[in-house]
Amino acid sequence: MSATFVYFILPAILLILGLPIFVVLTLTSTAAILFVAHVPLDAIQTNMFGSLDNFPLLAVPFFVLAGEIMGRGGIANRVVNWVISLIGGIRGSLAVTTVASSELFGAMAHTSVGTVVAIGRLLFPSLTKQGYGERFAVSLITSSGAVAVIIPPSISMILYAMTAQVSAIRLFTAGILPSLLIGVVDAVYVLAYSRVKAVPLASRARWKNIWASTKEASWAIGTIAVIFGGIYGGIFTPTEAAGVAVVYSLFVAMFIYREIGLRELWQVIVSSVYLIAQILIIVTGAGIYSWLMTTSGIPQNLIGGIYALHLPAWETLLFVNAGLLMAGSFLEPPAAILILTPLLLPVVEAAGINAIHFGIIMAVNLSIGLYLPPFGLNLFAARAIFNVPMAMIYRGVLPFVAINFAALLVITYIPAISMVLLGLGR
Repeated sequence: MSATFVYFILPAILLILGLPIFVVLTLTSTAAILFVAHVPLDAIQTNMFGSLDNFPLLAVPFFVLAGEIMGRGGIANRVVNWVISLIGGIRGSLAVTTVASSELFGAMAHTSVGTVVAIGRLLFPSLTKQGYGERFAVSLITSSGAVAVIIPPSISMILYAMTAQVSAIRLFTAGILPSLLIGVVDAVYVLAYSRVKAVPLASRARWKNIWASTKEASWAIGTIAVIFGGIYGGIFTPTEAAGVAVVYSLFVAMFIYREIGLRELWQVIVSSVYLIAQILIIVTGAGIYSWLMTTSGIPQNLIGGIYALHLPAWETLLFVNAGLLMAGSFLEPPAAILILTPLLLPVVEAAGINAIHFGIIMAVNLSIGLYLPPFGLNLFAARAIFNVPMAMIYRGVLPFVAINFAALLVITYIPAISMVLLGLGR
């Protein structure tokens, strides 16, 4: 049995059969050990559990729990209502509010599907009522929710930092401008769409409403200030920031807004544990798979093959982008990052691409993959939430795929957008 079949064809077959990704990774690794790698079978559990023995990985369960508390404790809703009060009086303001709310909620909840669910339930009725077509509203929410993969402190970025052995704080810093660029590109498009379609003007923003919503959301906004201020102020590490976010959001939800009691807290913990287990079991499966692939020499052979083609860096990046987009439409971002980073990082570094810059490129690719037809995860989430035909969602997201792919190319070929805040823009 050839290594190519075991490491690439076999997992593709298992994915097509519909097996969960962690089962695919475990079965593939077992087959590799039995037929290709010739290492002891106990290497599976050693490497699987060893992949969890990583301090930065502790941030993942804390951020998941904090996001669940914010979503159910009224914190996220108040932040979104605050954004709604700020943006008004222009044609397309509600669509722009959807984009801005997705960015803020993504920074708080750290999950793309969670952002689609929360923003969709909150803003979809208003979008359709104010003259936006159902197809546009669903597609806007579906694509905007994917920004959670890019905007720091993203769980996907934490996993990339762990896998690529780079600083999570530096990666977060590099992701600020690209995530804002994605938001600006989407906002410009929806404003143009609103003008072309003559969407009715929204009511003007009033200082009275702004003041009331700001006062109501002040503790909720403080959650963002605590996370970002603590990380970038050097007060605590991303892992410590995640723990602080749990304590702060729990205090606000239980004692300030009083929307979570002991019964609700138990439900939040159970749902968080379910999601955390999903992520960590993928981490364990990807740990052994990546170790076996690395020790097999496949990345080194891939680099040698690319060297033999004498491709310039821009062509290498173009091929890598195409591969990541396809992978992102089949795999969840955590799984794609854990599987592909050990394979692709040596390739792009050999082409002279900075590892942090590549982390941003990978995150943007995988975010687009979430709503790339036909298998993007957000597409199926939107289908379940809004109960609309999948064909309608496919047609609706295509403009967002196009404009965000253009933004991806800008981020890819202008490294300064990612690196300037690190003092590496030149």
